Amino acid sequence: MGTIEVVLGDITAERVDAIVTAANESLLGGGGVDGAIHRAAGPRLAEAGAELAPCEPGKAVATPAFDLAPVRYVIHTVGPVWEGGDQGEDEVLTSCYLTSLHLAAELHVESIAFPAIATGIYGFPTERAAQVATRAVRSLPIIDLIRLVAFDEETCRALTAGLAEPA
Repeated sequence: MGTIEVVLGDITAERVDAIVTAANESLLGGGGVDGAIHRAAGPRLAEAGAELAPCEPGKAVATPAFDLAPVRYVIHTVGPVWEGGDQGEDEVLTSCYLTSLHLAAELHVESIAFPAIATGIYGFPTERAAQVATRAVRSLPIIDLIRLVAFDEETCRALTAGLAEPA
């Protein structure tokens, strides 16, 4: 089984083979982590994303990372919009992580960094999202290093707690 770790920081500064972005269906960039990744990667990222769009919630596609070197790929996944928790949100969020991991394995990625998908403007509650994320990445140990990158202390604590729960 690979290593899974939680860090507090800027996902665009991670030195991994692939970075996952919490994209919108257009793959053109947006706010939050997706906007930060697009700004760091440069305008070619949106151009490459546009060629692959639309991307449905729970799915993932990959593009080159462009100006994010040494990162090789950006994996774009679209999380669920929180609608109260009884509209299949957990399943869609789980699919975001699992589909991204499968795609990373196809690309021969050895290390990957994930943000807390869907916890920003999509409104997924942080603690619940952290539990879904940690369960999903632990269930599919096909990448040597999986790094869950939190952008704030609350998310870092939630991810750390989720990872500490029995598998």
